[in-house]
Amino acid sequence: MSNDAYTHIISTYFAPRGRSRMYSLGMQIAQQYLSPFDNLIGIIGEAGSGKSALIKGMFPGLELTNDDDGVNVRPLPLLEIDSFHGFFTPHTYHIDIRFETGFTQMSVLADAITEAIHREKRVVVEHFDLIAPFLRQRANLLIGVGEEIVITRPTIFGPDPQEIVNMAYKSAPYRLMAHTAEDLCELFMPEEDLNRCMHGDVRHGFTLQFPERKPDFDILEVERGVNEMIAQAIPVAYYDESHMRIGDTIHVCTGPRTHVSNTSQIKGFRLLPHFVYDRSIKSYLMIGVVGEDSESYLSRLDRSLLE
Repeated sequence: MSNDAYTHIISTYFAPRGRSRMYSLGMQIAQQYLSPFDNLIGIIGEAGSGKSALIKGMFPGLELTNDDDGVNVRPLPLLEIDSFHGFFTPHTYHIDIRFETGFTQMSVLADAITEAIHREKRVVVEHFDLIAPFLRQRANLLIGVGEEIVITRPTIFGPDPQEIVNMAYKSAPYRLMAHTAEDLCELFMPEEDLNRCMHGDVRHGFTLQFPERKPDFDILEVERGVNEMIAQAIPVAYYDESHMRIGDTIHVCTGPRTHVSNTSQIKGFRLLPHFVYDRSIKSYLMIGVVGEDSESYLSRLDRSLLE
């Protein structure tokens, strides 16, 4: 094992909410962390966290066996590896353990993964934590997707999959709350500003970035409108790959699966009451946060921005 595997403990990135940003981050992770000799890639994260988009970014062209559109590949290619012969056999296989255990025993799935690796194939395993106890080897690369994306190369000293589960699952609700609150804010913004804004991330929150020119809408009015929608407990749902549904409203969204299911699930939504100018990107930022400690967190953030 290389020294890099022992010295690289953990890397973290904000988990972007838009599909294109997740694709781009997946490409970046592949370039920086993926080795041609990695045969077992473990992915951990809840449904709707963006695992599929991350995998598609890391492995362009890989056929996901249980994709977001509900297209389930049958028979499962990993279980049919003996049927492939010759030059055109696949090199990389995908499997969603949570889904496949509804059809196949865990021990059979573990044996199929082991056999593929023995044949020098690569296997990308979603919900790796479920199959890990049945395997005789660690993942070469282990990735957790929550509010942040955690990347590690496990050694005999850890981290183990359960540690990554604890990190990813604990932070995931903040990401869902923040993304939904971000989309609700857009409903109260002038169309001109909505069309020109960009999206960014902060811990337990989001930024909306407006290039060059400061918007003239009232941030406190936006906050008041969003909190009214939160109090009304409005259903939120996936509509299609480019839209979400908020009550009866169809809203454009590039990450329509990454939301809470009801506005009432958003806790502690707050907006910084003034725009912040970021000289590095020449943009004015509207900053929103969620969570039970949002008020104190926003105050600390505001003080740090003024220093």
